[in-house]
Formats: sequence, structure tokens, C-alpha cells
Amino acid sequence: MHTASHRNSPINLRALPSQRALIDRAAMLLGKSRSDFMLEAACREATDVLLDQRLFLLDEDQFQAFDKALSQPLDVGSQQRIGKLLQSVSPWER
Repeated sequence: MHTASHRNSPINLRALPSQRALIDRAAMLLGKSRSDFMLEAACREATDVLLDQRLFLLDEDQFQAFDKALSQPLDVGSQQRIGKLLQSVSPWER
């Protein structure tokens, strides 16, 4: 995760007093600032949303091409690239 020293893009939002109080209580419980708590929670949720993208809307021709691509054996170069990808650190783990 990125450190506070690299933060230079503001994110502004409005909240109800009850929402702010809830966030403040949770942040205090974890020993974090409101900003740190909110940014970590938002990034965690954003990552989950992006990783949950499992639905592909394809027409019949697109599906046939997709299915054909999945059915093809991988060449050695592709196998090596996939192996390297699986061993690399995910962007959200940096």
C-alpha cells in the first residue's frame, strides 16, 4: 500500500454527522486517523469490486471466439508469461 508521504491527490466528500461519528469511532478503535481509515476502507472495497468482475456479456460470435481461445493449448512462451504473472506481486499488495 502507498505511504502517506506520496499522497497529493485530494478526495473531498460530504457526510451526515452520524456517518462521520461512525467513521471516527471505528478509526479511533483501530488507532488510525479518519483519513487513513477512510482511504484504506475505500481502497479495500474498490479492490473487491474490481476483483468480483466475473460477468462477461458476449454475443454468440464473441462467445465462440472466447471459448475457442480458452480451448487452445498454450505455447511455451505463453506458459512462461503466465508463470511469471502468477509469481508477481499484485498491484493492491504493493
